[in-house]
Amino acid sequence: MLKAVQTITEAVSAVTGGALHSAWLYGSAVLDDFRPGWSDVDLLILTSSPLSEEQAKRLLMLRQELAEKEPGNPYYRACEGIIACVREYRFGAFRRLVYWGTTGQRITDRCVPDTFARAELARVGRCIAGTEDRSLFAEPDRAELRAAVQAHCDAIRRFAGQTDESLYSCGWLLDIARGIHTLRTGDVIAKTQAGLWALEEHLFPDEGPLRRTLEIRQAPLRYKDRPEVREWLKGLGPAVQRYADVLERELREAERREKPGTEPAHAGRT
Repeated sequence: MLKAVQTITEAVSAVTGGALHSAWLYGSAVLDDFRPGWSDVDLLILTSSPLSEEQAKRLLMLRQELAEKEPGNPYYRACEGIIACVREYRFGAFRRLVYWGTTGQRITDRCVPDTFARAELARVGRCIAGTEDRSLFAEPDRAELRAAVQAHCDAIRRFAGQTDESLYSCGWLLDIARGIHTLRTGDVIAKTQAGLWALEEHLFPDEGPLRRTLEIRQAPLRYKDRPEVREWLKGLGPAVQRYADVLERELREAERREKPGTEPAHAGRT
């Protein structure tokens, strides 16, 4: 994986005439939780000068071009993140950046940094090339983290009432576990670690779906095409919503704790 990321970084440097400021890995790749067939390679590449329109167009399809040159390498297409000027990133005002996502890529002038990504970059982000300047990343406070968890809970209510055959369907359960851990501790940890912690804490009335999710998480490529697993994933919506009920209770408790003059109290187990 690291070799593929270095190849991408070198290609960005070549396209921009050597104007590479830094390249950062974060997410599962640095949290010892990367699982081929499930995980993305979260990548932030910053340039020392603004991207021209021509440079942005050349970078837009870079990961696909590299994947075609090395068809046996699965990591290029798994790379997600942005390529942007370091000054524009620091001030949050972009003239032009390249965004790589799960479902595609685009050139845009807007980017709202994900709160969990900011926390990971500030705390454990790994600079793999260029200048290591961690002052670029403003670490979110508790209120920002709670707002991010709330937004994720809202997305679960909106999009995960009915699930499909994708492994990401059971990934919602790990996201919920991580959200609860963040609310209680103010920390952002790996999804697998969060799932194991949730089992230790007995957070959910029905632990079966989470246990099976963790089993799949350990070897996604072994499970993703099994008919019985795909059928299970399709029917996981109700379980996801029950887990989200627990997350909502934790959100209410976290909001209560943040009010001035409120005595701290541990959210009760369910």
